[in-house]
Amino acid sequence: MTFKDRPEAGRRLATALQHFRGGDVVVLGLPRGGVPMAAVVARELGAPLDVVVVRKLGVPSQPELAMGAIGEGGVRILNEEVVRATGVTASQFAEVEARERDKVARRARRFRGDRERVSVAGKTAIVVDDGIATGSTAWAACQVARSLGADRVVLAAPVGARHSIDELRRVADEVVCLETPEPFYAVGQWYTDFSQTSDEQVEALLRAQSTFDERDVEVVAGSTRSSGGLTVPFGVQGLVVFAHGSGSSRNSPRNRWVAQLLNETGFATLLFDLLTPSEERNRAIIFDIELLGGRLAGATRWVVAQPEVRGLPSGYFGASTGAAAALWAAAEPDVAIGAVVSRGGRPDLAAARLRQVAAPTLLIVGGLDATVLELNRRAAASMRVECRVAVVPGATHLFEEPGTMRAAAELARQWFDDHLVLDRGGSSHLRRLG
Repeated sequence: MTFKDRPEAGRRLATALQHFRGGDVVVLGLPRGGVPMAAVVARELGAPLDVVVVRKLGVPSQPELAMGAIGEGGVRILNEEVVRATGVTASQFAEVEARERDKVARRARRFRGDRERVSVAGKTAIVVDDGIATGSTAWAACQVARSLGADRVVLAAPVGARHSIDELRRVADEVVCLETPEPFYAVGQWYTDFSQTSDEQVEALLRAQSTFDERDVEVVAGSTRSSGGLTVPFGVQGLVVFAHGSGSSRNSPRNRWVAQLLNETGFATLLFDLLTPSEERNRAIIFDIELLGGRLAGATRWVVAQPEVRGLPSGYFGASTGAAAALWAAAEPDVAIGAVVSRGGRPDLAAARLRQVAAPTLLIVGGLDATVLELNRRAAASMRVECRVAVVPGATHLFEEPGTMRAAAELARQWFDDHLVLDRGGSSHLRRLG
């Protein structure tokens, strides 16, 4: 089995860990690569997320060869066989350990910031890594969890070397590993995308996981200030900014319904008024896509600087003329957008910029909205990036027919779930903002 990327592996791992849902559980990710999937597991289990910081102790002459590992709380693992075979002296070992302990302390401070460590005392600690080769850091992580008072320690990884997994059963109460292929050469060979996870991404995941907030905000977009609502759910994985259509506002029941579904899936949402009350009465302005797109871009620059969502991948959801504004803003060179979804949109109104859009785009159209459907198909054919037209059977322009709005919302949720993930910082269609 090959995993698409870490978040996808995390979803599969979460499925195998569902028997822990509802229990007194804390999920601990091994930085850096284990944290994106630990965040998914924590969200799926409804559990708090933290990191368990450990460091490999590399042989001085061969840093990639582990002679042991250390972790928070003074934990130390020694591989006596490697030490003997490489002739490492006690003083050399002590020097490497001192250097790595300093790194453990600094990284723990950086990742947690001013937040307290999540207590695992008397609880089940699920230690998550993106893969296990030698198992030395995983062993140390399990010992750290035990030393902090965990009543039960579970080690979870999508893939691992069979002999290492067998050994780790001696230190963990339970080991959940989806695949133990033979032969096993390297963790990365079992992923299609094994891009490096940055410290900033780890920080963003931990910061978002500790936040659940729904508040009214004043959105600053250039010289314009607009009323809005920012919702950041527990276990947030990305941000979606909404752009409403003409005759609508941030209180649009359809957009709010989609936003709620996205919140439940782990996406933060920003709904705000693109136009002032006086502007809404001016028909020329409500079709001024350059104005709307510029204002949306300005609001995006503002929201990505907010501490609750800083560092998260961002996308747009636009309806009607708001979809054109979203595509216009997505083409701005300094606004990095990972995905765009249009519902009943008018992408033709942003025709001048469609070929500059770099974000994967989903155009959702009602099957009975014949004119708009044709406009969307023409727009899709002119775009240079991944673009799909999804037709909801039986839906008219406003998706008022029973079940059609739910179908559109589910299509949007899946598109964002596939394209807005923190672990793809190096991909061509996802560039972090801020």
